[in-house]
Amino acid sequence: MAAPVMDTCHVFCCANRTPNVVSWGRGGLIAFGTCNSVALYNPQEIRIVEVLNKHTGRVNAVQWVHKQDCGLETQLVSGGSDNHVIVWEKQDGKFTACAVCSGHSGPVCAVDAMSLSSSQLLVASASSDSTVKLWTCSSDTAECLQTISFGSGFMMDVSFALLPGSRVPVLACGGDDSRVHLYVQLNGQFQRLLTLTGHEDWIRCVEWATKDGELWLASCSQDCLIRVWRLFAKTATEPDQQTDAVIKMKEDVFQVSGDEFAVTLETVLAGHENWVYGVHWQPPCVKGDLVEQPLKLLSASMDKTMILWGPEEDSGMWVELVRVGEVGGNTLGFYGCQMSPDGFMILAHAFHGALHLWHCDSNQGEWRPSVVISGHFGAVQDLSWDPEGEFIITVGSDQTTRLFTPWTRKGCSEITWHEISRPQIHGYDMQCLTMVGRFQFVSGADEKVLRVFKAPRNFVENFANISCTSLEKLLGCNEIADLPEGASTPALGLSNKAVFQGMNPLNSLATGEFALSDLASQSPQQDSEDFNSLSDQYKESYFQSLKLTEPPKEDDLLQNTLWPEVQKLTNLLVDAGVKNLHDLRVSQASKPEHAAILLWSTTSWKQLQSLPCHSLTVTQMAFSPNGHLLLAVSRDRTWSLWRQGNPDSDTEASFSLYANTSKDTAVHTRIIWSCDWSSDSKYFVTSSRDKKVIIWGHRVSGVSVGECEGESVTPCSSVLDVGDSATAVSICPYLCSDQSFLLAVGLENGKIALYKWRPLEDLSSGSDWSKCGETDACQSHTLTVKRLRWRPRPGRAGHGGNEERAWVQLASAGADHVVKIFNIKISAL
Repeated sequence: MAAPVMDTCHVFCCANRTPNVVSWGRGGLIAFGTCNSVALYNPQEIRIVEVLNKHTGRVNAVQWVHKQDCGLETQLVSGGSDNHVIVWEKQDGKFTACAVCSGHSGPVCAVDAMSLSSSQLLVASASSDSTVKLWTCSSDTAECLQTISFGSGFMMDVSFALLPGSRVPVLACGGDDSRVHLYVQLNGQFQRLLTLTGHEDWIRCVEWATKDGELWLASCSQDCLIRVWRLFAKTATEPDQQTDAVIKMKEDVFQVSGDEFAVTLETVLAGHENWVYGVHWQPPCVKGDLVEQPLKLLSASMDKTMILWGPEEDSGMWVELVRVGEVGGNTLGFYGCQMSPDGFMILAHAFHGALHLWHCDSNQGEWRPSVVISGHFGAVQDLSWDPEGEFIITVGSDQTTRLFTPWTRKGCSEITWHEISRPQIHGYDMQCLTMVGRFQFVSGADEKVLRVFKAPRNFVENFANISCTSLEKLLGCNEIADLPEGASTPALGLSNKAVFQGMNPLNSLATGEFALSDLASQSPQQDSEDFNSLSDQYKESYFQSLKLTEPPKEDDLLQNTLWPEVQKLTNLLVDAGVKNLHDLRVSQASKPEHAAILLWSTTSWKQLQSLPCHSLTVTQMAFSPNGHLLLAVSRDRTWSLWRQGNPDSDTEASFSLYANTSKDTAVHTRIIWSCDWSSDSKYFVTSSRDKKVIIWGHRVSGVSVGECEGESVTPCSSVLDVGDSATAVSICPYLCSDQSFLLAVGLENGKIALYKWRPLEDLSSGSDWSKCGETDACQSHTLTVKRLRWRPRPGRAGHGGNEERAWVQLASAGADHVVKIFNIKISAL
């Protein structure tokens, strides 16, 4: 039922902050773990094509099951902090969980798998319980074949291969003992054959490659080095010639089923300046009837660089072929790397979850950064649409505020959503925000200080380019001229300072404002003579104006897309009203005096009024669309309704309590999480932890709330039981074809349900409610839905045409780090 009603437009997410969590398949899809889910990302379409939900803990490792003939993968393996390993299989075009491996007593940190037959997999998993488990998995069952214990040690990565010229599996394990352990399957059990030494710190990644009938093993470590080992069959080599003229590396020889093999150290690669977390061989490819694998090795490090290594044709010496990386910002380095099947694209995932993609320009032979998706790496706490419905702003526990908008490309009908600005990078977890006009918002964090931000000119210009909108349509000429160019954050500061053109840098130290012209590059002679200029010493710390025709890369998002902070307020903001008022709340209130609502003017930014009513934390507030009423819901299980004294007055009239519920009259029996208004201001809705959703208003037909003196505010609907804690609710601003109201309800289990409601005289039957849609397993969040917001205009953002009025869009924010946008055809409901 849900599939035709709710269509996932876009998923904003990023990779988990663990190694081994990204894998690139031959079919072109990149699989990565994001919170408790596995996301399948298509880098060509630049969007998430599928989300796999089954894990109940963070996904720590993901690996495609590669086929020996280089065919397209149909299976995927993932391991998580729920101690489970899940095998996913493609069936009828969708991936489903076909087998769950349960047995570890700690989080799974690494997985690998290989096909034993068309219907059976051999899976290896490493866990923090100091074991590596071997599993045999069929279409619907999983059996633990063997458990290898490492005492008090931990294996950080595992990798499978087949011994040269045989079908005997060999397993490499690298761990915190600085050694690589090799196991070979004999008589159904894996037995340790060799231990490769040389690294001096924890081994973070191991991976096999096959070349000319030999195995090549790459291992990387926190000692900043990469070691490449060669495993070959002794029977296929020339007899040893013991001469003093030949310098030969030591060989570790072992026998398997009568065949003799040897392992030798091929090379040690030193080029990184910090821990090396990932190595990845270029995938094999089919040439004619043969499968060949190029000897090119990609490495990723905490020094923010990736290096592509390979042997020289003449000397065979391993050298650095390509080096790419991230410049500037206050981030750490890369956790892992992957290479596309054709070898023309390389990918890194960073400590903060961001994906970094480079492609090789075959014409110029240069590697250039490419556009990718992005998202929060912590719980998303709140979101808001701009008044025109052209972009959304989100805040999260990752201490960032992010702005997403559709990218409209000329001559291309495909529209994708991207992060084009990161207005605020904070030092506290973000909790809430609201838009105040088109290009201004207010956000609140755990520091209990509200900050007001206004878009700089560089953002407005780039937004116009990316959305293919006229700049004059967005802002008037005079308003554009008055805007600062951008913003920059001083060292050890939390406030974004405006950057203007033509200001003196000496004054910037006192005013906190910077001049763009003073940040421009100077000649080497000027640099040496004017050493006292901060902008000369630390150019990477300051804003640089961008002229974008495509979404910015992660480097620019971190440094060059900040918005200037124009005001500070106190306490935490919940909502903004249309009459130049803000309402605010104090978080974690346990006393009535701490749970008062504060009203601020958005023109003078002065506090206007304090509204005491609730005894515990106010969880959410909302102004009515007509701006006359303010609704608040609280942890004390009650709601309060405040009415403006004289809304038509030129002065900012005060609010007074119009209606409220008490502990004696409350219908909800648990904390009220969320509230919202209907577009005509006649009704408002509340949702609670008691699983109830209730619509309130005057029972008098056609009267807006607050306009009927002497008429109490009572439930206008029957009590809707949604089956789980209702943590978010939102009423669509547009009616369905049968003139009923459309509501979206977000649940604690991550599901989002759509309900239609029609006012009826008789509420006893409960027929006023009808469920018309629900997210399926792949569309749902895996943790609590924190916020739901409908697009304030009909249609799908970025699209045009009269047929768009049949669509509405719903944005959701979840504790699973994900923001989703759904397309809903309201005309079909």
